[in-house]
Amino acid sequence: MSGAGTQPVLIAGGGIGGVAVALGLAQKGISSIVLEKASSLGEIGAGIQLGPNAFHAFDYLGVGEAARNMAVYVDQLRLMDAMTAEEICHVDLGDAFRTRFGNPYAVVHRGDLHGVFLKACRDSNLIDLRVSSEVVGYDQDGSSVTARLASGDRVAGSLLIGADGLWSNIRKQVVGDGKPRVSGHTTYRSVIPTEQMPEDLRWNAATLWAGPKCHLVHYPLSGWKVFNLAITCHNDAPEPVAGKPVSEAEVMKGFAHIHERALEIIRHGTNWKLWVLCDRDPTERWVDGRVALLGDAAHPMLQYFAQGACQAMEDAVCLSHMLGSHASDHERGLQKYCEQRFPRTARVQMMSRVIGEHIYHPSGEHARLRNAVMSAKSQEEWCGELAWLYGGTGLKA
Repeated sequence: MSGAGTQPVLIAGGGIGGVAVALGLAQKGISSIVLEKASSLGEIGAGIQLGPNAFHAFDYLGVGEAARNMAVYVDQLRLMDAMTAEEICHVDLGDAFRTRFGNPYAVVHRGDLHGVFLKACRDSNLIDLRVSSEVVGYDQDGSSVTARLASGDRVAGSLLIGADGLWSNIRKQVVGDGKPRVSGHTTYRSVIPTEQMPEDLRWNAATLWAGPKCHLVHYPLSGWKVFNLAITCHNDAPEPVAGKPVSEAEVMKGFAHIHERALEIIRHGTNWKLWVLCDRDPTERWVDGRVALLGDAAHPMLQYFAQGACQAMEDAVCLSHMLGSHASDHERGLQKYCEQRFPRTARVQMMSRVIGEHIYHPSGEHARLRNAVMSAKSQEEWCGELAWLYGGTGLKA
């Protein structure tokens, strides 16, 4: 089969995964057209965590310095007991951690991270960014693919990458597995000025408070100007919801049973919005001829491993590498990309579910056992357990 020729690669979706893969392709001299359904390019949401594997991806994609300049580097991953307000354990992210994994651990505002990729894309003459261009489906003939837009327009290219998120239109045609799986977990998000965070809790750490059927996460953002709050309860929410404004009284319903010190954090939140968390079962069907899925369109995962954006960036690295390595047969490159990425992303998907149920939300004897096991681990043991995830991008030659 022939390669891409002179036609650009089409990318459905201009979120972090979409702009990252556009940049990765440009590194290989491959032109692309990013087709974003919104009227402007940007990212909603607040903070995300970046493991060392994310920084490996930044470097491969050519934005390592810019990404490092806008990140906040935390000293610890800290796990607290939300019932006793005592520390269960922590992972030290200092020199030994950085030496082990070759890069730091950081937190960043999602919009700031997207902006780094967006600027690099705009600086490239190989990337065409288009808004108000929702891809609703595609046709292909063995030598090219045509994206069908909601507007009725059609855009032709050599390949189509579906980076259009959890509700991906491209996935509907590639996989056809219906609606996402609703987890029954609801996350409430707020961002507060640092001076409103209780002073004795202004830790330079990505902190998680684990309690029965709930947990809290907080960490500093944007040069310590604000703290990101993301609190989650298992309330058996039946339907997907995204970004719905919600009152403080409703937020508090799922957390009334936890320690007063943890409750105080929630009381400082304002302008709360809720999301009902969804994911999908892993599938190896990411590729249909000249069409492939990426990021949440391929492997949507619960947030409990803090790896959604990281895995999308790893996808971008692997996909661009495989297309560059299979310049005369890009369809084979897509297959190799899927073969390499599926085992790793499926592991993160499934372990994210396990963490949510058995590490963050247990009660009683189960919680006490968790505390005993996790508090007994040494820093060296923690690094050993995280090595498969943080040791690189998972990219093989």
